[in-house]
Amino acid sequence: MGFTSNLCLWITFCLHLCCFINTGKAQNAKEVILLDSKAQQTEMEWISSPPSGWEEISGLDENYTPIRTYQVCQVMEPNQNNWLRTNWIEKGDAQRIFVELKFTLRDCNSLPGVVGTCKETFNLYYQETDSEVGRNIRENQYVKIDTIAADESFTQGDLGERKMKLNTEVRIIGPLSRRGFYLAFQDVGACIALVSVKVYYKKCWSIIENLATFPDTVTGSEFSSLVEVEGMCVSDAEEEADNSPKMHCSAEGEWLVPIGKCICKAGFHQKGDACEPCGRGFYKSSSQDLQCSRCPAHSYNDREGSWRCDCEDGYYRALSDPPSVACTRPPSAPQNLVYNINQTTVSLEWSPPADTGGRNDVTYRIMCRRCSWEPEECVPCGGNVGYSPQQAGLVDTYVSVVDLLAHANYTFEVEAVNGVSDLSRTQRLFAAVSVATSQAAPSQVSEVIKERVQQRSIQLSWQEPELPNGVITEYEIKYYEKEQKDRIYSTVKSRSTSATVNNLKPSTAYVFQIRAFTAAGYGTFGPRVEVTTKEEASATIVSSEQNPVIIIAVVAVAGTIILVFMVFGFIIGRRHCGYSKADQEGDEELYFQCTKTYIDPETYEDPNRAVHQFAKELDASCIKIERVIGAGEFGEVCSGRLKLPGKRDTSVAIKTLKVGYSEKQRRDFLCEASIMGQFDHPNVVHLEGVVTRGKPVMIVIEYMENGSLDAFLRVSTFQCIQMLTVLFCCVQKHDGQFTVIQLVGMLRGIAAGMRYLSDMGYVHRDLAARNILVNSNLVCKVSDFGLSRVIDDDPEAVYTTTGGKIPVRWTAMEAIQYRKFTSASDVWSYGIVMWEVMSYGERPYWDMSNQDVIKAIEEGYRLPAPMDCPPGLHQLMLDCWQKERADRPKFDQIVGILDKMIRNPNTLKTPVGTCTRPISPLLDQSTPDFAAFRSVGEWLDAIKMERYRDNFTAAGYSSLESVARMSIEDVMSLGITLVGHQKKIMSSIQTMRAQMLHLHGTGIQV
Repeated sequence: MGFTSNLCLWITFCLHLCCFINTGKAQNAKEVILLDSKAQQTEMEWISSPPSGWEEISGLDENYTPIRTYQVCQVMEPNQNNWLRTNWIEKGDAQRIFVELKFTLRDCNSLPGVVGTCKETFNLYYQETDSEVGRNIRENQYVKIDTIAADESFTQGDLGERKMKLNTEVRIIGPLSRRGFYLAFQDVGACIALVSVKVYYKKCWSIIENLATFPDTVTGSEFSSLVEVEGMCVSDAEEEADNSPKMHCSAEGEWLVPIGKCICKAGFHQKGDACEPCGRGFYKSSSQDLQCSRCPAHSYNDREGSWRCDCEDGYYRALSDPPSVACTRPPSAPQNLVYNINQTTVSLEWSPPADTGGRNDVTYRIMCRRCSWEPEECVPCGGNVGYSPQQAGLVDTYVSVVDLLAHANYTFEVEAVNGVSDLSRTQRLFAAVSVATSQAAPSQVSEVIKERVQQRSIQLSWQEPELPNGVITEYEIKYYEKEQKDRIYSTVKSRSTSATVNNLKPSTAYVFQIRAFTAAGYGTFGPRVEVTTKEEASATIVSSEQNPVIIIAVVAVAGTIILVFMVFGFIIGRRHCGYSKADQEGDEELYFQCTKTYIDPETYEDPNRAVHQFAKELDASCIKIERVIGAGEFGEVCSGRLKLPGKRDTSVAIKTLKVGYSEKQRRDFLCEASIMGQFDHPNVVHLEGVVTRGKPVMIVIEYMENGSLDAFLRVSTFQCIQMLTVLFCCVQKHDGQFTVIQLVGMLRGIAAGMRYLSDMGYVHRDLAARNILVNSNLVCKVSDFGLSRVIDDDPEAVYTTTGGKIPVRWTAMEAIQYRKFTSASDVWSYGIVMWEVMSYGERPYWDMSNQDVIKAIEEGYRLPAPMDCPPGLHQLMLDCWQKERADRPKFDQIVGILDKMIRNPNTLKTPVGTCTRPISPLLDQSTPDFAAFRSVGEWLDAIKMERYRDNFTAAGYSSLESVARMSIEDVMSLGITLVGHQKKIMSSIQTMRAQMLHLHGTGIQV
């Protein structure tokens, strides 16, 4: 007991001297403190059980401020069980509690005679309750949080040097469901001083963002949880249409990217985080406007917070005028009105008014009145008078008034009007003129009757015009063939109201018009009358024999002209054009192809010019961000909607540039848009546009619902490894997987997209399943052009990198060794993509290191066929992985091969009882010859799986023949848990089985 007492005094002495050299960081603004023992200067009165265990003592920190601590050092006696419980802690709204412990602990090795009884750990517990439960400690009611061990312990020597090693440990409790809880500390025989205990939870403090107030928000109960919070608009602000403000509070007490926003109402403008009213003489007509504007001309307001300005006396604003338009007034009268009379037609001309009233929508209207010989006895002209071009709404300064009465007096008024003329209460201003008509020509002949119709003649009759306006001396009949394009007509004259027209064609439609003639001249032609002559058989025969020849000749000439213009149009464009041949089921089909040339944005002196040349600038107000779906290199990736004027809204993905970016980051961020904007192909991700004139800077692309291809394949075949059966080489169909024809269709889409990029002279450099996106219709599209570079027109031209990372598992040999990239290196990468697709997203080369992959490729190793992969597809992969890049197929050849497979699905079937992995010379170079192995151990050494030698031996697999009969379940039963190793071993067994079948011509009984 004396030794223990001395130890306690020793610890107390230590605490007074130097225990608080490191007092921790200042309180985080995101933390809400529920308990801080360091801030307690009076006795804390925590419960100690037994009372002789934990002891409350006083200490001094580095500022000599008194603090309260607890210590225990019962190291001499075995089987210690000393409990210390805090007072009841009310948790408030928190669900996830943090407990920070600062303590010192004595090294047991520095205490003599305590071997077996001294410990260097203690336990932390908690108990949830809705209220205080008294001072008794019932150990079985507590839940253990953790065993706390010291990172550093002190010895006697540390005391001499006045150095104390303070440990800090943080533990998390949650989720909590009751009103409060107790903390308890269990000592099992350690020499420990509990310096401070801080209990707190995290919250996002209230902020104002985008004119929306977000209240204090407690974080979620899980580390990865996000709490969605609806914002409330500040005073005199309103939510943007269909874009309510939201933010997410992270588990660390941080607000994430805001979605939606509030905007100041009409009559108010934003100043800081508030909306202030527009001052006198200013207005703001819409919440969409950013700032208040000064009242336009001839308007005013004498109050704050106005959304429009009132017009001055004598000035008006049309209903269609926005508040930003100046108030205007009606125009003055037209000037210099003159007229010209031609019998019963009056032509009027005038000059525009001297004062347009401040508007540019001036038009003119005509008022016509017929007057008697007595003054001021005038009546409106009525509907019998015509106006050319029209009576009102005239834009030009002239009009013709027709069909007036002969020998009559008329008064014409010409008024200039604009958009506010009807609002004005002032007297109308117009120009007027009075005229008298002379003798007029006769009116129209309207009633025409077909008296007799023959094969070559037609007899017509008609009534005299309603207004002859004199003595009619003759009539003129005009006629022409209805189908005649140039409308060449003939005339016949008659002194009576009937006439016969001869020398017509049989079975032909003619159009007739008639007019009358007096001393005043000819009247106008009457309405058209259509008459068809009778048929004549002989004429029909001749026509039917000759017309087809004429039609064929015309069509041939027109087709030739169109073709010439099409070819000329292709040649003058900046394109590479030529003829190619495509093999279609053995036949050669000639087609004309034309491809644009890619332009490297880095060749532009000003990169911003490249962005605006190739990418459409979008208005940020057309974009609605809905949620965060990921994080990119430069900022968050969100999903949302794009609503362009006159178009339906569409789903889009939005890449944002994080706040505080440098000019280089902005240039690199927009470089991808400059590249993507040059592409237009159904298998290349489409760029909708960019936002460079606002914040955040955004790249908007089409939304691909199923995400990246590798993740999509893995999700669709979850736990696929457990679904394989003993018949390892047979075609299988599993729920959740795609058919082979579907997978080949996906591969065909990727190849078509790469053919398009290759034809444009473009090298991707990072072609992989992770950079292929899939939409809801399973259409695959090439994306991610961050590593891509342009190549020259020379097919042998390459791009040499100056450094940077290379995706080794997807990259061709020459690109790894010499950092030279061509379309042929993209073909190599495409072969890896094929392997990823057919293996449902498996990692190429499994868990091999990058160096091992490089070495294996140099030695001729190639990936084996995935499970259930048709031999033809794996052979195509091997062709893509040829060492010499000139030996690899081109993308247009790959597309043709895949098209043939799709048209002939039988080529995609795997024969039952045979292995899916074909035996080829290239593959044989990279695959061990199993006939040369004498034992299972040698085989495991060759595939670098020697670590499992004992597993195979213990399970009784002593010969390669027994190994060849193994299934995936057998491999898993050996204790091989790594999926990559399972795959590698089973792939080798599969190859072993194929070689045995190939060499010996025998089947393996499984």
